[in-house]
Amino acid sequence: MSIRPVPAAPPLVGRFWRLSVVNVLSNLMVPLAGLISTAFLGHLPQVSSLAGVALATVLFNYIYWTFGFLRMGTTGLTAQAAGQGDRDRVLLVAVRHWLLALALGIAIVLLQVPLRTLGFALLSASPDVKEAAYRFYDALIWGAPATLINFVLVGWFLGREQSGRVLALTAVTAFANVALDYLFIVQWGWQSAGAGAATAISQCLALAVGMTFVAVEVRPEAVAKVAHRIFDLVELQAIFSLNRDLVVRTFVLVTILGTFTNLGAAMGTEVLAANAVLMQVVTLAAYFIDGVAFATESLAGNFKGGGNLRQLRSLLYLAGTVSFALGLAFALVFIAFPGPLFSLLTDRAELLERLARHAIWLLPVLAVGSLTWMLDGYFLGLTESKILRTSAIGAAVGFVPLAALAWQQHSEPLLWLAVTTYMVGRLIPLTLRVGTVGDR
Repeated sequence: MSIRPVPAAPPLVGRFWRLSVVNVLSNLMVPLAGLISTAFLGHLPQVSSLAGVALATVLFNYIYWTFGFLRMGTTGLTAQAAGQGDRDRVLLVAVRHWLLALALGIAIVLLQVPLRTLGFALLSASPDVKEAAYRFYDALIWGAPATLINFVLVGWFLGREQSGRVLALTAVTAFANVALDYLFIVQWGWQSAGAGAATAISQCLALAVGMTFVAVEVRPEAVAKVAHRIFDLVELQAIFSLNRDLVVRTFVLVTILGTFTNLGAAMGTEVLAANAVLMQVVTLAAYFIDGVAFATESLAGNFKGGGNLRQLRSLLYLAGTVSFALGLAFALVFIAFPGPLFSLLTDRAELLERLARHAIWLLPVLAVGSLTWMLDGYFLGLTESKILRTSAIGAAVGFVPLAALAWQQHSEPLLWLAVTTYMVGRLIPLTLRVGTVGDR
């Protein structure tokens, strides 16, 4: 026996809500820790530390989002193996991705100087801000191996419906990050370097907790039993194909968001600030909806592995209803009460007026986006990465001309219409493929 047997699964609704609620709690730890860390930096006499961390974070977002497939690919493959009751393959998925994450993490550390040189060459800022960004980067980069392996751990636990362990890892990361930020930034005065060191160390602590979970459950002889299959070329090729598609899909998404931000900046500081606040609302809603998407991902993979098509259809109906309701609720609340809610994020009267005018765009973005994010989870669980890749690329075709027109006309509504069009462009092909994939 390679991994301790899992108890019989409860009914769909119970499994779905248990996973969704725990995933939402886990997701909310991330922005909470980020807000507290930002507050520590924001109360320093020099604003350059906060600005430098924000600048370097852009670079790390590209680095780490590129390797997001380590989490996404692991979840679907693990869930399918678990649905088939193949404990050896469940373990193989983890070992292969752990090795890949370790190799990539070490490569990032070894290439940290050229990555820093190239990355910051593309980002513009004053000398003092860039200096603070360098210090943050130089401290945080050492946590790359732990961060990437944690992606795999989270994906593996989600694939096995162990959201409680994901919550534990996220809690360790968040609380350690906040405590170390206070020690390094407030007490020791390390400024941006302290923020980077706090994040790197918190990732290492989370890795230690995650591997402890694994060590308690997986016996050494289980790893030895499957060792000869780790480098099976056929299975490695399938993993490579899956991960390649996810990298392309993620890169397109990041580029669309980056283009949206840059075009808003070209229209003026107030437009950029208003768009940033509205995107914070979208991001907050996404943390909730992603909890549903992660649950959908875990269960879809499990049902596909077990050949349970009826459960797949029931899952889609349940997850779609909950996701759409969450997206709609977030949009309607901010549209109905723009003054009180947006004033929590800014106190500038002219900005609040602009936000009240454009809050209506939250309705199509979150209504369509909620279903798109849920279907992302559904197809990730089924490991149908080609669908995700082609839908992301195809939707960009609709975004580009509208975004170009928005820039030419300096029109906020057109820019938000471009984002909405991109969401719709992803949702339509994903919806059309639901029936064809589910019937295989």
